[in-house]
Amino acid sequence: MGRRRPPELYRAPFPLYALQVDPSAGLLIAAGGGGAAKTGIKNGVHFLQLEQINGRLSASLLHSHDTETRATMNLALAGDILAAGQDAQCQLLRFRVHKQKDNKAEKAGSKEQGLRQRKGATPAEKKSGAETHPEGGELKVENLQAVQTNFGSDPLQKVVCFNHDNTLLATGGTDGFVRIWKVPSLEKVLEFKAHEGDIEDLALGPDGKLVTVGWDLKASVWQKDQLLMQLHWQENGPTFSNTPYRYQACRFGQVPDQPSGLRLFTVQIPHKRLRQPPPCYLTAWDGSSFLPLRTKPCGNEVISCLSVSESGTFLGLGTVTGSVAIYIAFSLQRLYYMREAHGIVVTDVAFLPEKGRGPELLGSHETALFSVAVDSRCQLHLLPSRRSVPVWLLLLLCVGLIVVTILLLQSAFPGFL
Repeated sequence: MGRRRPPELYRAPFPLYALQVDPSAGLLIAAGGGGAAKTGIKNGVHFLQLEQINGRLSASLLHSHDTETRATMNLALAGDILAAGQDAQCQLLRFRVHKQKDNKAEKAGSKEQGLRQRKGATPAEKKSGAETHPEGGELKVENLQAVQTNFGSDPLQKVVCFNHDNTLLATGGTDGFVRIWKVPSLEKVLEFKAHEGDIEDLALGPDGKLVTVGWDLKASVWQKDQLLMQLHWQENGPTFSNTPYRYQACRFGQVPDQPSGLRLFTVQIPHKRLRQPPPCYLTAWDGSSFLPLRTKPCGNEVISCLSVSESGTFLGLGTVTGSVAIYIAFSLQRLYYMREAHGIVVTDVAFLPEKGRGPELLGSHETALFSVAVDSRCQLHLLPSRRSVPVWLLLLLCVGLIVVTILLLQSAFPGFL
């Protein structure tokens, strides 16, 4: 019997590297490509319409945006603006969904046909990546500004993110420099050297603090270009004398039920590949003091990407061996694990947001995590709702148990009461 696989939402005609979810329009945005090499593999950004069909979450191709010779390696979303990292540059895109006006008879006739097309599409049609427009709307994409964000002998932008009010974006890459840009003009605001070697990830907090992690094994907290502190995850955790670790990813997340609360989450992986790989680690930090709160091992598979759910309740992880996992953020306990879901490196994961159309699309599940990989697949990972028993029912059961026990004792020992 073959290994259980998660549902495959979509298969693109090129390797997928980046993923974003737009909750207002219910769009899943997946990007990637084959790069500038003349291999015949396209480069593009695909906009997928998420829908609930017969109680199941499905995705259909709404629009295919051609990025010519540049593969998109990283994405950030701010409303209707996408920041796409393509080679050494950042390209801003604006997308808008336009509703089509049809009369009721046309809508009724097209609804059944549209459902048949989505359910019964052939594998060739799914793989083609051709532009399609599901009934009821179409999407248009506009190229805005573009700017070179990375320099050096082998320049590559590796990460991009917006600040909390979407007025600035930060980029980092192989030259070790952080650069801050105005949105949408992409006028450079700030530039400073943050790491020796590659910047692996960065995260902007709501108070303007910036966290960067790099190939030099350091994680740094910045206020503009001023270094505030270095993070030390092993202060209250495990120590390894012969195994250097580096930070692979960092993300800010809310504290559930605490509107002003903030957490930082980081992933630590072995800096060198070993025959018997040591475990990777997840660390939760206080978002104000940046002191480590707890650290837990998260398996021996090397972590490749990290995502935090919108409410800060869940963490999503992808690995270089294709596995996907969901953890609860408070305790860092694993709730879901799919071994080798992709069979090759997972390049990005993203949660379905809890706002907008999120609850409608989520249905009866507690959360949904999307994953993409170099195998061109976008897969869906659903976490069933954890059922809880009401307190009144527990009290009723306790009272009933006491009554039954007394009756049994009375029947066995008539003079007991």
